[in-house]
Amino acid sequence: MAEGWLRKLGGEGFDAFSAGTEPTTVHPLAQKVMAEANVDISTQRAKSIDEFADQHFDYVITLCGGAQKTCPVFPGEYQSLHWDIPDPAEAGGSDEERMNAFRSARDDLRARVQNLVPESSGRSSGH
Repeated sequence: MAEGWLRKLGGEGFDAFSAGTEPTTVHPLAQKVMAEANVDISTQRAKSIDEFADQHFDYVITLCGGAQKTCPVFPGEYQSLHWDIPDPAEAGGSDEERMNAFRSARDDLRARVQNLVPESSGRSSGH
């Protein structure tokens, strides 16, 4: 979801890449709640951070507690940020409660990306 927001809100000023320490798939509920906000992430795929080991980034942003501890070091200088957002895929309860967990994460990510984009004018890429 963060990659989708950065692509939409950051425009051409950013190259956004999302990756995980244990990637599986892009969750169908993430696709659904992003579509509610007119952001299409249906073509995104789950990627491993290993795919980006040799790339330079201006920002490396980790989400959820475990990612901050297991994220590798990337080459060059970059700003490291941690956004501790509960993983909505771990939410239980009814279908509506699960959707609300994804909506909450979506909205939190949007606000954080909106705050990041003005701060980073002049930067060429983001992660």
